[in-house]
Amino acid sequence: MKKVSSFVGKYMAIIVLVVAALALFVPGTCLWIQTSWVNYLLMVVMFGMGLTLKPEDFILVFKKPKDILLGCVAQFTIMPLLAFALGKAFGLEAGLLAGVILVGTCPGGTSSNVITYLSKGDVALSVGMTSVNTLLAPFLTPAITYLLLRTSVTVDVLGMFVSIIKVVIVPIGLGFVINRFFGKFTAKAADVLPLVSVTAITLIVAAVVSHNATRILETGAVVFVVVILHNLLGYACGYLLGKILKLPVSKQKALSIEIGMQNSGLATSLAGTAFPDLAMATVPGAIFSVWHNISGAILANIYQKLVDDSKKNDTEEEPILEKAQ
Repeated sequence: MKKVSSFVGKYMAIIVLVVAALALFVPGTCLWIQTSWVNYLLMVVMFGMGLTLKPEDFILVFKKPKDILLGCVAQFTIMPLLAFALGKAFGLEAGLLAGVILVGTCPGGTSSNVITYLSKGDVALSVGMTSVNTLLAPFLTPAITYLLLRTSVTVDVLGMFVSIIKVVIVPIGLGFVINRFFGKFTAKAADVLPLVSVTAITLIVAAVVSHNATRILETGAVVFVVVILHNLLGYACGYLLGKILKLPVSKQKALSIEIGMQNSGLATSLAGTAFPDLAMATVPGAIFSVWHNISGAILANIYQKLVDDSKKNDTEEEPILEKAQ
């Protein structure tokens, strides 16, 4: 089982891409996966994230609050503004615009921690930013989404808040508590977590893509272009921000990846809650889920070659490297 889990984790991007292509071009093969399952599948992923968290992961928040604050501000400004700008520039219809902005206003996902590790970046900073941004999401994601879309569509802010608490915060909190008091048991289950998470993410993508295959194909290439640009510009802006602030290379990598890789599964889930009348709102999140795993794997190979000018970060990352794997 450990070998299977390791294999699935290693080739996640390819697996998700193949399933997404199958769901898009032969939707009948995946229609048995109901869109009503998306919330529950995402809860499984968030619970798995909670199982990997430990109290020491939050120590960095107090040791280096400036780094975490920088990551939070960048996360909830750069990606939402990029989403809004791209959506308007390409003239996206209301549903797609809402979906792209939802992707932008969501926090980073757990994939960013793994890609940061593979990139030889500051893993401790990545985990800290993901954790804090996720805790802030119930407040900031609905608020920013409302600010950007209030003149275009009706935004169910309260519904989004409740949904994030239920789908993200509660499962993560439960996993964290279980790991805190039953660490010996969760340590044994750690080897299987990649398999469970990848399976859940793949099912989410398959459900959303297959049930919206006709609509996705009708939109043409524009939504794919917007999603890809959103992700790549997020990477670039994060890296340039770290460069401008003269952060160590390892932190530049972490900031870049954390900003560029979003919790697109959450965006897909929230689309159904916040915009029940906009069927296309779920599409950008599904496409982003496929694409950012591909781009993340490519980016990791590029970032591995960038020499870190700070030796200190290497020792800071050690306690949680195994978790990232």
